[in-house]
Amino acid sequence: MPQGKLQVVLVSAKGLENTDFLCNMDPYVLLTCRTQEQKSSVASGKGSEPEWNEDFIFNISEGASELALKIMDSDTGSQDDFVGEV
Repeated sequence: MPQGKLQVVLVSAKGLENTDFLCNMDPYVLLTCRTQEQKSSVASGKGSEPEWNEDFIFNISEGASELALKIMDSDTGSQDDFVGEV
């Protein structure tokens, strides 16, 4: 079974819908490839135009055809808000 590594560079997001009403949201990204999940840092107070500039490495094998990215808004004292996914 062929194996390898997938390097993902998470640069930024633009035009996100702000889920916080009184201040800028604090977005982060969950990256999932099959059973492997990694989390970016929280872009505190960056609102709808966050930048991360982070690298992620996934071990992949034959049949791995999807990489899912889920953007969340980190909230203190309540559950994190879903922003979007691809």
